[in-house]
Amino acid sequence: MSPALYIVPTPIGNLEDITLRAIKVLTNANIIACEDTRRCGMLLKELAIITNATLRSYHDYNESEVSGRLIEEIANGKSVALISDAGTPCISDPGYRLVNKAIAAGIQIVPLPGATAFVPALVASGFAVHSFAFFGFPPQKKGRNSFINNALNQETTTILYESSHRIKKLIGEIAEIDANRNICIGREISKIYEEYIRFNTSEWLSNSINIIEKGEFVVLIEGRE
Repeated sequence: MSPALYIVPTPIGNLEDITLRAIKVLTNANIIACEDTRRCGMLLKELAIITNATLRSYHDYNESEVSGRLIEEIANGKSVALISDAGTPCISDPGYRLVNKAIAAGIQIVPLPGATAFVPALVASGFAVHSFAFFGFPPQKKGRNSFINNALNQETTTILYESSHRIKKLIGEIAEIDANRNICIGREISKIYEEYIRFNTSEWLSNSINIIEKGEFVVLIEGRE
């Protein structure tokens, strides 16, 4: 492959979500930059991808340091495939700094289409899809209230990510601010226990909604009237 930064989505659940093009890039890349080299190795094995690529650790805590080295590798003629643990890199995952440094260095960027959690959740929600806002993960502490209020003030469908141990807290906070808002929660998308829970915040306040606190969650909020 030509020297470039290839942004490669990986399955978020079902391994069949990998694309033929992604397999080709991972097979032929010189370097695979990944959040966890062990997890990446397991993924390559499960997908029967045979590659001579060097696996390079690249995550939130070393992004600033490692991104410069990867740019040097590409400038010296290497091809680098960037992956995250699951889904599309840069979408609530590391990659932002690397992409920006590649642009500044005049390096070609090749983003592959592929798996991501919020698109399936959006089209399954039943909410308007012609316009939407993606907010990612809410802050855990500082700025959290402002973040949630901003999300609720959108006239378009708003999409959030949340972890299993904070999902009920988030829905409770939303319901306290707006007791009449339609919500759709996508849980474990593309996995065995995938489900979509659709309800109004008034139902949440009446304790008639049950959420299993396991897996990964996409929260969709219908736009305000």
